[in-house]
Amino acid sequence: MSTPFKIYYFEDLSVGMRETLMKAVMDDDVIAFADLSGDRNPIHLSDHFASKTRFGERIVHGLYTASLISTVIGMYLPGPGAVYLSQTLNFRAPVKIGDVITVIVEVVELIEKGRRAKLKCECLVDGKVVLDGEAFVMVPSREQAMRAAAPAAPAEEKPATA
Repeated sequence: MSTPFKIYYFEDLSVGMRETLMKAVMDDDVIAFADLSGDRNPIHLSDHFASKTRFGERIVHGLYTASLISTVIGMYLPGPGAVYLSQTLNFRAPVKIGDVITVIVEVVELIEKGRRAKLKCECLVDGKVVLDGEAFVMVPSREQAMRAAAPAAPAEEKPATA
């Protein structure tokens, strides 16, 4: 069994590194996202309403799709410890319930100052881009991780006073 996540430190990253995640979006996912976010737009939840829209059927929340980018960044590239600084999102096409979304995150630039990585982000359904954008994340260094993992030095005892 593989670990549920990967951790890359800034020193481990190189331009061109990429991670991919595939996720089939089910009806339960859309309902749970609506409950969590409070976005109960009937285009996501009502077959009757959605059938009268230009999409002809219910579509998945755009930010649900975008949240899968966060999954890749937070769990696989760079992984735990990465901190989001910004994310741009371009919604290109709707995602429908039952679609399999392929999320690709790729390192396109590394910025030494502040240990920042620029990431190209794409979500595809059947090979067609449905969402794209870029993210900037701050990535911990190996040295920072070692310091954080080191046990704290014991405090010096002060002599008792009478």
